[in-house]
Amino acid sequence: MLPDFFRSLFSLYGFDFRQRAKADRLKPVLHMNASPSSSTAAAVAADAVFLERALELAARGLALTSPNPLVGAVLVRDGHIVGEGFHTFDGVRHAEVIALEAAGESARGATLYINLEPCCHTGRTGPCTQALIAAGIARVVAAMADPNPSVAGRGFKQLRAAGIEVSTGMRETEARRMNEAFARWIVSRKPFVTLKSALTLDGQLVLPHAKRGASKGTRISQKDRWISSPESRAEVQHMRHASDALLTGMGTVLVDDPLLTDRTGLPRRRKLLRVVMDSRLRLPLRSKLVRSADRDVLVFTRAKKDSPKARALRRAGVEVVRLAGRGAMSDLVEAVAELGRREILSVLLEAGATLNSAALAAGIVDKMRMFFAPKIAGFAGKRPGTASTPKHIQAAQELQNVTIEPFGPDFAIEGYLRDVYRTR
Repeated sequence: MLPDFFRSLFSLYGFDFRQRAKADRLKPVLHMNASPSSSTAAAVAADAVFLERALELAARGLALTSPNPLVGAVLVRDGHIVGEGFHTFDGVRHAEVIALEAAGESARGATLYINLEPCCHTGRTGPCTQALIAAGIARVVAAMADPNPSVAGRGFKQLRAAGIEVSTGMRETEARRMNEAFARWIVSRKPFVTLKSALTLDGQLVLPHAKRGASKGTRISQKDRWISSPESRAEVQHMRHASDALLTGMGTVLVDDPLLTDRTGLPRRRKLLRVVMDSRLRLPLRSKLVRSADRDVLVFTRAKKDSPKARALRRAGVEVVRLAGRGAMSDLVEAVAELGRREILSVLLEAGATLNSAALAAGIVDKMRMFFAPKIAGFAGKRPGTASTPKHIQAAQELQNVTIEPFGPDFAIEGYLRDVYRTR
């Protein structure tokens, strides 16, 4: 649990304190934040339970659906589940169709519970709205409208025109959070970027390292260099698993020599793309990133793409892409745009203060999640892990929808810099 001191402090400032089960990062807490058309409390409660199940099913597609959204569907008739399913990209079929096939004739007169509006256009599959109409579905309870401009309420309109009752809005907050990366990409073709960092209470990104020339007895172990707790680091692995790409800077690579992999052991449709901003192409050939590269390491640089170093990296399995920008901010904007063109929906930024500051200045960050550990680094003078003073002072950016969550002795503050659903 979070120490009483922090709990009292957060309550004083009115923060939303929440504690979620560690077993399922996306599993929502059962509550009702909207009232469907049913007038009885029992019917509303039943809707909440079955929509909860749809959200649970949708979460099973984590890391298996991109560039498609997470969708779960439940068919209920006479109070009993008769069919259910969730979407995966490789499985092709949408959640609604899987649920319909499982239900068979029992789908006629049933209610569909789903976290996202059924599609009404033809893509890799036919329109789900037509399949639902043909199956004789009587009612649809959907958490949210589809942000895809090809749908965006048209699916609901088709269902209502066919005489199907449609209720929307219940569990909308959880549903939107679940598919925020899809919403960002489907409208802008840019990935949803989350800046993650671990800090001490005095704002340090690193803990002291042993001084050069110190005796072996004074050497600080890797465990002692970690700022965050095992619980926080486990949560970061879940964040990596939910992301299509991880972005870092050359400074982090040179100092830490990280692997930057998804170590949850959970299934993925495609490997986590490990991306490095390396303007001068200093990535060591003997680094862990290069030695483990298997078509999953991408370097953005301003160095010549046909240089001996670039050729050596390519031979080692690293993709090298030259950027035409003239500074860190323009490089980041161009890099994020390129990742979007590659159907990368979500990017986790794990870097040092310099790249983090450049990312915020460039306006590419959508959400921040900061893990604070109850530790004091106590650096004097110019402190490691802090960005240099900017030439131009910028206005402070205020986070919205701030929440706080404990992880062992640590706490994570999360907030949004952009509402990706506000497109007009």
